[in-house]
Amino acid sequence: MKDWQGKRYWIVGASEGLGREVAFCLSRAGAELVVSARSEDRLQDLIEDLPGKASYVTVDVTDRAAVEKAALEVGQIDGVVYLAGVYWPMKSQDWDNEKADMMGEVNFLGASRVVGSVIRDMIARDAGHIVLVGSLSGFRGLPGAIGYSASKAGMMALAESMQADLRNTGVQVQLVNPGFIKTRLTDKNDFKMPFIMEPQEAAKEVFEHMTTDVFKKSFPMMFSWVFRLSQFMPDWMYYRLFGAK
Repeated sequence: MKDWQGKRYWIVGASEGLGREVAFCLSRAGAELVVSARSEDRLQDLIEDLPGKASYVTVDVTDRAAVEKAALEVGQIDGVVYLAGVYWPMKSQDWDNEKADMMGEVNFLGASRVVGSVIRDMIARDAGHIVLVGSLSGFRGLPGAIGYSASKAGMMALAESMQADLRNTGVQVQLVNPGFIKTRLTDKNDFKMPFIMEPQEAAKEVFEHMTTDVFKKSFPMMFSWVFRLSQFMPDWMYYRLFGAK
């Protein structure tokens, strides 16, 4: 169990959805927060609503110079949580380069830029906490998930590589892989989403994982087993079950 009192966390992608609710969890626990997103108005509303000490720094995670400038403005932190993400459902037959690029830029490269802007200081102090958000869709490629599935798989591999490097240091790396969460992003889907969660419920799962020393958590648990076991399926079985009909 971690002591959050007096800890300073930077939450990137905090203006709505899961990021906003994770901010509330951390603030209630006693952490001081710096929240970031592109929308200044939403960030201002958020810090007014948070129960604890909080400030904001706007940032566009697709711009490396802007991320590095924001990191300097944020200053020394005890932890960073990367929750920024964009999504459009997309089949290969409907490929849109602009949207596919944006999913890669925000969902994966944005995380790399943010982590790369804070990790040297954490390593120098041998202290820090890095939390990245993958997705159940990142375990194996899914139909209609061009851009999103690949970007989340990249995020998951990034966290795994960092864990391999830092597991015996004072810098803790954690990865959470949620299933469907009811947000404006999943509102774009026109298919049934099993075990879909409210943002508050999903944020509780994320925060509870952050209080542990365990590297990875995938949820909802029963639904996650479908994706985790799919990694062991031979291709002919996997694509018969999950491929386009």
